[in-house]
Amino acid sequence: MNWKALDFEQITARELYLILRARSAVFVVEQSHVHLDPDGRDETSLHVFAVDDMSRSMPVIAYARLHEGSTGTTEVAVVVVDKILTSPLRRCDGTAAALIERVLAAAAERWPGRDVRLLAPVSLRGFYETFGFRRDEAPFVERGVRVIGLMRKSRHGGRTNQHAGAADFVDTVEEV
Repeated sequence: MNWKALDFEQITARELYLILRARSAVFVVEQSHVHLDPDGRDETSLHVFAVDDMSRSMPVIAYARLHEGSTGTTEVAVVVVDKILTSPLRRCDGTAAALIERVLAAAAERWPGRDVRLLAPVSLRGFYETFGFRRDEAPFVERGVRVIGLMRKSRHGGRTNQHAGAADFVDTVEEV
């Protein structure tokens, strides 16, 4: 497995094709979300992904896109993570955790001191909480899926690529 964190201009044409193919396979085909996937944000985003055996038709095994965004009424700058996926062949084998660790490390390096925000299916809330994410938006339905807004506060202790320790956060678990 080969991990990369690249700006749009650094991505080769083949890598871009394979990323878009993986995103379509998961979001359009598997999740039945018909939409225009290249949404105009790719060109200003950081792309974190893993590839395996580039000769295969679907070598992208994990992917996430990071870009600047804002949240709240005060428009506080955050890092938004979206288009998060793992290949169906690599689910439940630690690849998703490795992806999130790399995403958090890349966000801390590119945008030091910024909180990280994402939307996730409610069923994955516990997974993201192991990385220090906490609910910042109540569950709602988006494209037929119950999702929740999650935020990970910036860390200044250099521990951005580790799972959250028990003492790092006040317990904010709420019933969904």
